[in-house]
Amino acid sequence: MNRLILGFILLALSCNSSQRSVSNNNKNIKIPTGEIKYANTITEKELKEHLYTYASNEFEGRETGKPGQKKAVEYLKKNYVDLGITAAQPNNNYFQKVPLVQYDTPEGEILIGNNSFEIGNGIITFSAPVKGLHEIVYVGYAIVDGSYSDYENVDEKNKFVLMKTGKPGEDKLPASTKKWDSWSETLANRIDIAIEKGVLGIIYFDNSYYSRIKSRYDYYKSSDHGSMVLKNEGKNINKLYINEEVATFIYPQILSEDTPKALNNKIELTYENNEEEVDSENVVAVIKGSEKPEEYIVISAHLDHIGISPDGEINNGADDDGSGNVAILEIAEAFKKAKDEGNGPRRSIVFLHVTAEEKGLLGSEYYADNPIFPLENTVCNLNIDMIGRIDPKRNGERNYIYLIGSDKLSTDLHNVSSEVNNKYTNIELDYTFNDDNDPNRFYYRSDHYNFAKNNIPVIFYFNGTHEDYHKPGDTPDKINYDLLMNRTKLIFHTAWEVANREQRVIVDKAQ
Repeated sequence: MNRLILGFILLALSCNSSQRSVSNNNKNIKIPTGEIKYANTITEKELKEHLYTYASNEFEGRETGKPGQKKAVEYLKKNYVDLGITAAQPNNNYFQKVPLVQYDTPEGEILIGNNSFEIGNGIITFSAPVKGLHEIVYVGYAIVDGSYSDYENVDEKNKFVLMKTGKPGEDKLPASTKKWDSWSETLANRIDIAIEKGVLGIIYFDNSYYSRIKSRYDYYKSSDHGSMVLKNEGKNINKLYINEEVATFIYPQILSEDTPKALNNKIELTYENNEEEVDSENVVAVIKGSEKPEEYIVISAHLDHIGISPDGEINNGADDDGSGNVAILEIAEAFKKAKDEGNGPRRSIVFLHVTAEEKGLLGSEYYADNPIFPLENTVCNLNIDMIGRIDPKRNGERNYIYLIGSDKLSTDLHNVSSEVNNKYTNIELDYTFNDDNDPNRFYYRSDHYNFAKNNIPVIFYFNGTHEDYHKPGDTPDKINYDLLMNRTKLIFHTAWEVANREQRVIVDKAQ
């Protein structure tokens, strides 16, 4: 009889998975459990059903501002409405309007000194031209950090500044700065500083970056896609990207000299460029936290892709980034089920689908500059960009994922990610592209970066590129749905842990 009673007691305890009591700093707190149950609502079947719609020909490649992109945002909204997940903004508004301007792809010449350079041949720009002849000032690495400034003793206002990638020697590292690493390859920070200083335009020298920009320019030139920027927003200074040949023409000592100085060469932008306003939007939904609703975990993916090729082929973007969007929908469903059963997250979960990533991370930039929820209360960003395929160049287990940025700002977040994986999903976590010297610079090339530059800890989940990257062959039938499911569960469990732990993720490496 006693054994029978004991059995009933043990059974009751084992079935009570709605909460568990843990000790933290001598406090007993109640943390929702049952995450495996909710993670199991993420299935291959549902991911596949979503993706075969979201990356179908009907959505026409989801190019920013085009009819297919409008179908994509309506699809996302409908799923949140059907799930009963509320809009992030008042009046049931799931759409954060992102003001954009599209330019024709510039063609023509730029005059520098006594020479003219054809756009697309050593010098590239997507900006609308400013008329007139303008002075050029060399500002080395264009860094301002603590007591260190590459703008010292020069007059840069209303001029073009010539800058280069890289960083000064460690002997110039100011006491207020922990390291130069964050400046090594960060163009966005340099642009922000130039804007603050009233610079008219930047001329950026980086051979590797130029090669990537050249590919984008050639694609735009061969199509009618054009290029985009955020509308005005005080950030639309001219941006020119140059290779070494042009850089050394402007300033022959650029490779060896760091000291800022005014240059003899002047620049004139002689090309024309038409502009057109573009209507686009981010999609944002939220599940409010039960105990710490004013702290937010943002899970993001970009909703757009590159649209239709010049020959009429549709670039469906199943992996890039259809996989990220359907993953978020499944994660949202899992959290909503938990909330409906009284086990909702302690912190709020924000589901952020951003537009215009393919145009230059513009949707996430706009969100970071105009956040719906305060950045200071944003605990972390888990960004998903391509998690449905396998990198053919990689050796190792097929059940892997590249993690980028997890330890850049927070040792705490990195450890949580690793522990959660060991406990639940057993994916091989590959940090190859997390290297500060990664020549691909993936850390700077997806939407998480607009959070990271605001000192918000991030993890970028990525399967690597493949032969169908940015091509019509990126279709739903080529997705590994078992891997997509497991990777999605990893992100869910990570978000669950960060949302429900007592202490918010610690930022111990703020830049």
